[in-house]
Amino acid sequence: MTRLPWIVDTRVHRTRYTALLAPCTAIAVTIVGALILMSIMGVPPLRALYYLYAAPLSGRYNIGEVLLKMSPLLLIAQGLAIGFRAKVWNIGAEGQLILGAIGGSLLPIYFNDSQSALMLPAMVLVGASFGMAWAAMAAFLRARFNANEILVTLMLNSIALQLLYYLVSGPLRDPFGFNFPQSALFPDAAMLPILVGGTRVNVSFFIALIATALAWLLVRRSMIGYKLEVGGTAPNAARYAGFSEKQAVWLSLLIGGAAAGLAGVFEVAGPLGQLQRVISPGYGFAAIIVAFLGGLNPVGILFAAFFMAVILVGGDIAQTAAGVPYALNTVLQGILLVTYIAARLFVDYRVRLRPPAPASEAQI
Repeated sequence: MTRLPWIVDTRVHRTRYTALLAPCTAIAVTIVGALILMSIMGVPPLRALYYLYAAPLSGRYNIGEVLLKMSPLLLIAQGLAIGFRAKVWNIGAEGQLILGAIGGSLLPIYFNDSQSALMLPAMVLVGASFGMAWAAMAAFLRARFNANEILVTLMLNSIALQLLYYLVSGPLRDPFGFNFPQSALFPDAAMLPILVGGTRVNVSFFIALIATALAWLLVRRSMIGYKLEVGGTAPNAARYAGFSEKQAVWLSLLIGGAAAGLAGVFEVAGPLGQLQRVISPGYGFAAIIVAFLGGLNPVGILFAAFFMAVILVGGDIAQTAAGVPYALNTVLQGILLVTYIAARLFVDYRVRLRPPAPASEAQI
């Protein structure tokens, strides 16, 4: 049998700073890759560097846009990371965000003249419940039939998108909107308060920070977080200790669904102000990268979400100022994820050449 020319061993001795090598390497390679790609498109390197990484932080409005995009990324990534630590792979945050947006939009659409102070809290509860219900379908199929949650949640994304298209083109379409596929504008009572004048950043940013603190407490200071982590790292030990695998699946998916559904509510009640065909530029997928880039650590995810938001805003600025295709954002996200995975391989494992085989073994 032919043997591979290398050996992969798990690294036993690692310092506390070793965990920073993979994300820092991924960020550095992404920055260099962005400069190379934009140079190919005819944008000088220094100008490309300014558009992508300096311009998003150059003024109040642009910083507000970074914080605005950071909010759903941070919120969704914190919810997903809890499940990822338990080895429950929820890839359906985009669909759960859409369902949250749909559920949260029902009240302001059907009670469009209401100015009740309870409107916004009710939207939050309904939207989070819709996101949880969408994730619950994958949890049921995994727990009852052992269906792969990656495939189930991924397919549910497409179903959610088609459901959104149907609703905004039919039952929830604004009757006075000239047949555009969108709902009526939300009343003021259904809109999130703005934090800083002259920007679009709203209170969802503070809620995302609170969610980060709660995620840290859940992971580091609660028995539930301990059970989920043990179930992910040592499933046999978890079963021996009496930890329920099905309970971990349900809890992980419901938390991720609630976080994504909440992000969906904040999108329609924030920058959009209505239900539209396009709710998210891909926050549900980008949040997966954010979760891993942050090392599935609540504090690391905070910084990863900020960097990802800078990339998104920088891509928008580059598109407007230099005519760079919008697809650049997706390409940079792909570079970031692939580079991080490759860097983690060398951080967690030691790859070395296999020593030459003895003469007797070589003859065999």
